[in-house]
Amino acid sequence: MDYSHLEYDGNDIFLADIKHFDPSQILDCGQCFRWAGSGGAYAGIAHGRRLELYLRDDGLILKNVSPSEFDAVWKDYFDLGRDYGELRLLFSEDEALRRAAEFSPGLRIMRQEPWETLITFILSQNSNIPRIKGMVARLCENFGETLSGGDFAFPGPERLASLTEDSLAPVRCGYRAAYIIDAAQRASDGRLRLGALHKLDSENARRELVQIHGVGPKVAECALLYGFGRVERYPLDVWMKRVMASLYPDGFPEELSDVAGIAQQFLFHYARTIKLK
Repeated sequence: MDYSHLEYDGNDIFLADIKHFDPSQILDCGQCFRWAGSGGAYAGIAHGRRLELYLRDDGLILKNVSPSEFDAVWKDYFDLGRDYGELRLLFSEDEALRRAAEFSPGLRIMRQEPWETLITFILSQNSNIPRIKGMVARLCENFGETLSGGDFAFPGPERLASLTEDSLAPVRCGYRAAYIIDAAQRASDGRLRLGALHKLDSENARRELVQIHGVGPKVAECALLYGFGRVERYPLDVWMKRVMASLYPDGFPEELSDVAGIAQQFLFHYARTIKLK
């Protein structure tokens, strides 16, 4: 584990001596869209819950989280069962990955809710992070259930399946409205069984996802990586296409195949930030 021990401090969870965890690198790197903050303090909504977290010199605080909730939700959500120190040793054997990992020492891959991940990456097409966050926020505010504190849950497929493209106008998502409705209807009527995708190998799961109108290889790979924990899969956007053409024209080395999605995230964040040519 990347923390020495867990303490229950009042209503909060404290992860002592946490390593390889920087909220800004994790939550602002384009893998999720419902978090806001800066430095070591962020707040966001996931799995129908609001979470506030604070990074201190001696560890990480998760506000108003019980031990059972941490084990059931947040430990997997932040991939805290994985040893990123071991990953970094593996990445250090590759010069490009070594530089990318050193550039983002606190980056981790998240394990998000599959339905939310699918829809948010449908919305992400041909857009930028601020605009994606805006569309996701408006989708939740208009169609999600109200949570305590005035926040909104992510709307489920049944809620969205009955909508029309005109109904989605407040989201201001343009042509993506038709894609969202198709995904919701497929998930509602059983043509798309998201729960069953866990039982399929990655290639067959990908084939199921691309049956959705508007879901191509990139969105399918994003859903598999960030929503289903398939860390062997990786999306290819314009930045990663440049990286692969320049550094890995024959694909990732075999020794990275099982964690290619994590390697991709480090390379993507590095390339996009320094504008790698």
